[in-house]
Amino acid sequence: MNRAGDSATGLRDQAPRQIPTPADLAPAVRSPAPPIEVTGAQSLVLSLEAAGAEVVFGIPGGAILPAYDPLLDSVKVRHILVRHEQGAGHAAEGYASATGKVGVCMATSGPGATNLVTAIADAYMDSVPIVAITGQVSSKTIGTDAFQEADIRGITMPITKHSYLVTDPAEIPAAIKEAFHIASTGRPGPVLVDITKDALTGSTTFTWPADVALPGYKPVTRPHHKQIRAAARLIRESKRPVFYLGGGIVRAEAAQELRELVDLAGIPLVTTLMARGVVPDSHPLHLGMPGMHGSVAAVTALQKADLLIAIGTRFDDRVTGDLSSFAPGAKVIHADIDPAEVSKNRGADVPIVGDAKAVIEDLTVALRADAEAGRAGDYTAWRERTRGWAQTYPLGYRPADNATAIPPQYVIERIGALTGPDAVYVAGVGQHQMWAAQFVQYERPNAWLNSGGLGTMGYSVPAAMGAKVGEPDRTVWAIDGDGCFQMTNQELATCVINKIPIKVAIINNSSLGMVRQWQTLFYGERYSNTDLHTSAAGSRVPDFVKLADAYGCVGLRCDKTEDVDATIAKALEINDVPVVIDFVVERDAMVWPMVPAGVSNDLVTTARAMTPVWDRDDDAAEGVH
Repeated sequence: MNRAGDSATGLRDQAPRQIPTPADLAPAVRSPAPPIEVTGAQSLVLSLEAAGAEVVFGIPGGAILPAYDPLLDSVKVRHILVRHEQGAGHAAEGYASATGKVGVCMATSGPGATNLVTAIADAYMDSVPIVAITGQVSSKTIGTDAFQEADIRGITMPITKHSYLVTDPAEIPAAIKEAFHIASTGRPGPVLVDITKDALTGSTTFTWPADVALPGYKPVTRPHHKQIRAAARLIRESKRPVFYLGGGIVRAEAAQELRELVDLAGIPLVTTLMARGVVPDSHPLHLGMPGMHGSVAAVTALQKADLLIAIGTRFDDRVTGDLSSFAPGAKVIHADIDPAEVSKNRGADVPIVGDAKAVIEDLTVALRADAEAGRAGDYTAWRERTRGWAQTYPLGYRPADNATAIPPQYVIERIGALTGPDAVYVAGVGQHQMWAAQFVQYERPNAWLNSGGLGTMGYSVPAAMGAKVGEPDRTVWAIDGDGCFQMTNQELATCVINKIPIKVAIINNSSLGMVRQWQTLFYGERYSNTDLHTSAAGSRVPDFVKLADAYGCVGLRCDKTEDVDATIAKALEINDVPVVIDFVVERDAMVWPMVPAGVSNDLVTTARAMTPVWDRDDDAAEGVH
């Protein structure tokens, strides 16, 4: 029997309760006196309003149902009913990543809460500030294997910054205020607030706490001046420095300060997958993205550098390749707000703990003082050499083997060119993700959203939905694969009903593309379980255009290169409903450059069995190993 359904029916049968609504109680948010009698559920809604929450993505169910009654009356918090809790979590991520605000998602106990786990883990890996609110069974039945009981606090403990189990309605305001504070300060990340049903139905008084009292949580934001001086000295003494810039700079909203530092220092730079756009791609010192599918210039500059100035990045294995052979001749300045990340994977010669914006500001002051004193480093030769790599080995792609097939890179390149840098581009995971990172020109931070650390298929559509809610005046593209799209496409219904007109580009190669690429390269072209049967005319399972139409979207198909621009243009003209485009592309296109997993970045390949040949005489002259 569906207990949630019985509970809901019971509520409808009862006489209307004369209880104050959140709108009635709004003055209590602004004034601590006098406290007003409310239910725990009302207190939760008032707390969300006081915390500044604008939108909640969620689905009601038995344990969280008491919260949905007063939520209906809120004039400040918009609730968007999603079709799956994972979609709620990714939508909260997309909202947070696009706006810099805290995203909020809500689910009921048991399977509702566990369906949030993937999104919570994704937010944890990529430092996205979200608060996940879950209902829990009554406190008296915890531990009895009650209906829809799950220890969501225990389940998510390794993948949250902090978590709460609230059993007393009086504790709800403090828990919500602390959750928003923890999620958005220090290294951002997800916080879980699990509230028992009896805490939501119980009586309490609402008072919004004046302060947050967390004596054990005091993130260091200002870097130590001694470490800044040591970093400036290493920069001054280096001959081949590289700025290695990560997503922490995006989260710190430090792009403007970074641009000042980069222009002052005149040092070549690379931006990781999570930092695309933090320095405009058009900047002359920008060498591209490093890592497994990074540009040759970016990968090689790190390998041949004598100093890495790493800010807001964590030396991820997808960047370093074989860690023991990564940047073998380089000293390291590593700045991060999370002290656990500094020297975790690569030892730092100068470790700096602090907020990225503060670190960048202080480094700028130190380097400007050096320049004014005539002590600035001269990197002219190094800049020329790195620029030469970028010119010799630019990002590109070959024509399709089949003359009638569309190169997938071309589709993504044209989406970026025709839409422009003010849009938001949200990728799924796989080949299309790498192509979107490579072939769209990013000129501002928060224009590029993706699942970098966890690599979550199904991220794109709900995250794009959340981004569009947060940035309604921007064009938002979900660049997805035919595999990823099928994991969360039900959120198109949410978009249609709530008038969230995202645009979805399905890069349809009828395959789990990245897996197929690895099978081609490393498994003797034995294609085990990677064919999705989505692109063959007459036997598409599913037919994405018909699926889009069934959801109330505009569905388009493009299977000819000469039609790509016109199809994109048509999608850009439609701004009242979601648009889904099925781009039927070449099946065997691969992502290049590539560094195979677990090998040295020195083995970067620009195409199958093609590795750049470096000028060893230049290396010897500069003392590069």
